[in-house]
Amino acid sequence: MGLRLLACLFHLPTAVIYGSLSLFVSILHNVFLLYYVDTFVSVYKIDKLSFWIGETVFLIWNSLNDPLFGWLSDRVFLSTQQAGAEISSPEVVLKRLRALSHNGPLFAISFLAFWVAWAHPGLQFLLCLCMYDSFLTMVDLHHNALLADLAVSAKDRTSLNFYCSLFSAIGSLSVFMSYAVWNKEDFFSFRIFCVLLALCSIVGFTLSTQLLRQRFQADGKAKWDQESTLKELYIEKHSVPQEKRITLAEYLQQLSRHRNFLWFVCMNLIQVFHCHFNSNFFPLFLEHLLSDQISVSTGSFLLGVSYIAPHLNNLYFLSLCRRCGVYAVVRGLFFLKLALSVVMLLAGPDQVYLLCIFIASNRVFTEGTCKLLNLVVTDLVDEDLVLNRRKQAASALLFGMVALVTKPGQTFAPLIGTWLLCAYTGYDIFQRNPLNNVVSAQPKLESAAALEPTLRQGCFYLLVFVPITCALLQLLSWSQFSLHGKRLQMVKAQRQSLTQGQAPDIKTI
Repeated sequence: MGLRLLACLFHLPTAVIYGSLSLFVSILHNVFLLYYVDTFVSVYKIDKLSFWIGETVFLIWNSLNDPLFGWLSDRVFLSTQQAGAEISSPEVVLKRLRALSHNGPLFAISFLAFWVAWAHPGLQFLLCLCMYDSFLTMVDLHHNALLADLAVSAKDRTSLNFYCSLFSAIGSLSVFMSYAVWNKEDFFSFRIFCVLLALCSIVGFTLSTQLLRQRFQADGKAKWDQESTLKELYIEKHSVPQEKRITLAEYLQQLSRHRNFLWFVCMNLIQVFHCHFNSNFFPLFLEHLLSDQISVSTGSFLLGVSYIAPHLNNLYFLSLCRRCGVYAVVRGLFFLKLALSVVMLLAGPDQVYLLCIFIASNRVFTEGTCKLLNLVVTDLVDEDLVLNRRKQAASALLFGMVALVTKPGQTFAPLIGTWLLCAYTGYDIFQRNPLNNVVSAQPKLESAAALEPTLRQGCFYLLVFVPITCALLQLLSWSQFSLHGKRLQMVKAQRQSLTQGQAPDIKTI
């Protein structure tokens, strides 16, 4: 039986094995996004100053590590890059897989560090956030880079993306189970659950990367030898000049003149903020808006749907993008977010079923939009190549620069959310008994039970006004984005001509 299972694993398509890596990330990351703030605030009782210091340091580190790790990972390739030389090679792919085989298990171990108190809450909060994000960045960086290294044709890359979305949806099932074991008063069951998730992730990363490494070494050795011979012949017959190096200051100056890049990162910063706001405050909204109206199983279902549906929707959104274009689909999602929020505001917090639908759909469409934006970044890569007449597309660096500007939204989400809630209701989640704060903030002394509707109203306004504000700001910035329609077609045509013009003619060798 064991041998038969191993045989089945060895015969799995490469796209399936590659997509399974998304499963081993998502089963952990979804739980992290949902519970890390609540754990440190409600269980470990972190004070407000330590929370803000930790989030501020995390804001800086979270923004810098993408371009930093991208540089450290690919500097050896950049230092030897020549015009017309192949960038993708078995050596590059194997390097990515080795990095994933090391950083994947370390990512799972760093996930476990959140759920056991082992230091002062403020210090643990800071160290856990930075360590977890470092390994997550390394995993995401090499996993995304493999998409370009393992496949060249659009059809093959679409297949890889399909399995990534499918396995991410399966990984989101961990959210269903987490809601059933989550208990702030008795943390033992949740800790056991997290250990089991981490063990699954470690085994999965080890097995998947090993299978890909063996397969690529076996299938690619002959091809690599042939390509090496062709490269030697080409270099011997032709003198290939080195590319002109661009300094970091020159590159930043070019980006500052890239108008569409600037408008995109403004829009994407708001999108990242809204995605993480929904994740961080989902338990709070369920507790104060729906806990006394729905059962635990219904709450678990809402939570799971809000994490699984975006991955499944992504498959439909991709088909829409092929028909209507990414720009039109993203704009339509912004209008939909605005319309749903206005309807919910007019209906009020007492419409329980409508509230359930809105809480789930708000996260589904917001996350769905996030998953489409990588397609926009690839268009920006094309435009950057054409505008600056580059020999090679600086795709990895541009992805890193987008992350540098937009990742602060992850930190702004809990900071702004807790501040707005406290400013409006007097409810301070950092206090040991927050409802007492609401009582002291009122001119007349009333019971905490009588003031609970005020807190409920505050959570409701936070739930609807944040997406309304985000949608309006995003529609404003997205209306200035011009890389669509005829301009996009022109950029694609120019890039294709540039690529064809610089490709070496192997037939002449």
